Amino acid sequence: MAAVIINIKNAVVSYREDVALRGVSLEIRVGEMIGVIGPNGAGKTTLLTLINGLGHLLQGEVWVLGHDVSRGCLAALRSRIGYVPQLPAIDPRMPVTVREVVMMGRYGRLGFFRRPGPKDWQRVDDLLQRVGMEHLAGRPIGHLSGGEQQRVAIARALAQEPEILLLDEPTASLDRKGEQQILTLIQRIHKERQLTTLMVTHSLAGLDALCDRLVLMKGGRIWQTGTPAALLTEKVLELLF
Repeated sequence: MAAVIINIKNAVVSYREDVALRGVSLEIRVGEMIGVIGPNGAGKTTLLTLINGLGHLLQGEVWVLGHDVSRGCLAALRSRIGYVPQLPAIDPRMPVTVREVVMMGRYGRLGFFRRPGPKDWQRVDDLLQRVGMEHLAGRPIGHLSGGEQQRVAIARALAQEPEILLLDEPTASLDRKGEQQILTLIQRIHKERQLTTLMVTHSLAGLDALCDRLVLMKGGRIWQTGTPAALLTEKVLELLF
């Protein structure tokens, strides 16, 4: 059996006056593909934030890649966790190219005071080719469609050469075709790079083929975990949503 790479025990997380996670416990093993689903306000994004070392932990323990997150270990985790946030609105006038955006992902590994060298730029170019965006490398990031921006965001996260990949609503605002293309890309990258992947999503299409396990969240708690076959049923989903 694969080793545990993320171990959360009775975690309580708050933002100001609001408790976002309430006694959450979860073990994730190396190489798993986990889908996290639930209604708005369930704590899904907060769960990713906690794993990424940025949650305000009031109670409990969180161990990620052998590090106790509660003791502050951002430097140790920065290059080992790739994070793809929900896509923000990008000003089309922003003078940053696709290639430069992906290079931003290298700084977690390089450090902010080191300049990227030829090998780093080659790494960026290889990733752009891998996600099918090499032909748009010189285009301003704000000129891309939503699906194209999502591909760039995934490449930027992979530029860190992570062991864990966290994705927050990677198919939000995409049409059905774009959604399927992104999910296929995520699945291929997960397998090729032997990553441990957690994906928050509202879209249930394709999760049965994509995920090893689902985490269902509700009211800041983990409500159920199990295989897609066991949980993607009409009865369970009616109770969840």
